[in-house]
Amino acid sequence: ITVASLVGILACASMMFGEGQLSSLVLLAIVGLCLFLGVGLVQPIGGADMPVVVALLNAYSGLAGAATGFVLENQGLIITGSLVGASGLILTAVMCKAMNRSLPNVLFGGAFGPQADTQSKSNDSEFYDGKVKYATPDDLALLLDGARSVVMVPGYGLAVAQAQHAVKELANQLEARGAKVSYAIHPVAGRMPGHMNVLLAEAEIPYDQLKDMDTINPELPQADVAIVLGANDVVNPAAAEDPNSPIFGMPILDVHKAKTVVNVKRSLSPGFAGIPNSLFIRDNSLMVKGDAKEVLQATTSAIKEL
Repeated sequence: ITVASLVGILACASMMFGEGQLSSLVLLAIVGLCLFLGVGLVQPIGGADMPVVVALLNAYSGLAGAATGFVLENQGLIITGSLVGASGLILTAVMCKAMNRSLPNVLFGGAFGPQADTQSKSNDSEFYDGKVKYATPDDLALLLDGARSVVMVPGYGLAVAQAQHAVKELANQLEARGAKVSYAIHPVAGRMPGHMNVLLAEAEIPYDQLKDMDTINPELPQADVAIVLGANDVVNPAAAEDPNSPIFGMPILDVHKAKTVVNVKRSLSPGFAGIPNSLFIRDNSLMVKGDAKEVLQATTSAIKEL
């Protein structure tokens, strides 16, 4: 479909320029074929790579705006379109590097690469059935009361719940009890690079407590508790352990190496990759279901009562 659409677009364009006049029928055909081309280009892309595609589409929109500016002889459109296109391409390159993927592999890997093992797409309910250990905010408070080293791992769930102020309040309580609190930031956590940094800066969390993946990973085995707040694919051990996983090879935060991992999520639904997260069924892993903000506030209240 993609190749046929591209050939059709080129044929229609040559017809239009050959006739020397703008035919409405040919123009509509080009628009329709462009729609098919867009669908065909995005369809083979895996779910885990979707943030890269969003950044790339952002770059495309800028380039389209710049091209329109040349047609209309509008310098404002040319300048703004070029800036948006360049920033989108830079963002795409940064995200590809963070996910250990090349752009051609992201765009065409699903179409020409090997098919994923069907067993890796097993039903989530069967994967998690009876294996997830659930806890409450009160249980989390008791666990944190004796912790000396705590690592917060923010993800998109933290952004959705607007829980950045709640996590700072909990961190303040832990620090008052002598615990060391740090924040593990994955390059593609959230929806774009720097998303978590901006969110935590809004809560005035000290910048020196924010640690990137390469810095925090060696420290995670010594952490008493790692609290995962709405992150999913970026903490999935399958990326490092399962060669059949769609996200195998993607750098992750090694939270599974912490002494205890607490996952705060509304449900067991998968992330962008659409695959179950083996972190949730680890022996050292607990699941606290609920909105991140509500869970953190309840945990803070419980700690104050201890």
